[in-house]
Amino acid sequence: QVQLVESGGGLVQPEGSLILSCAASADVFSRYTMGWYRQAPGKQRELVATIPIYLPITYADSVKGRFTISRDNANNTRYLHMISLKPEHTAVYYCNARRSTTKYWGQGTKVTFSS
Repeated sequence: QVQLVESGGGLVQPEGSLILSCAASADVFSRYTMGWYRQAPGKQRELVATIPIYLPITYADSVKGRFTISRDNANNTRYLHMISLKPEHTAVYYCNARRSTTKYWGQGTKVTFSS
């Protein structure tokens, strides 16, 4: 059973930064394509970044230059580094693992803005 646990969300000020974490059970990242998604209030869930096993990481156009992914293989964790955040980045951010038609989701971590 694949387990994904996101953390790191919270309250952030405009132009602030945040690092989200996705911790997985062992070997997940070597067997599944990983992804970060987000779901803003009243909107559909959308892809933020895809982290293939062997291929380069790809980012949605809307986050290029602002979001980056880093890997910690020793601790089975993937990080989403977010900078220059704006209120429109308010969302619940989810970690995803998929292989063929099989998908797993974490519980999500919420990013909200203070005025």
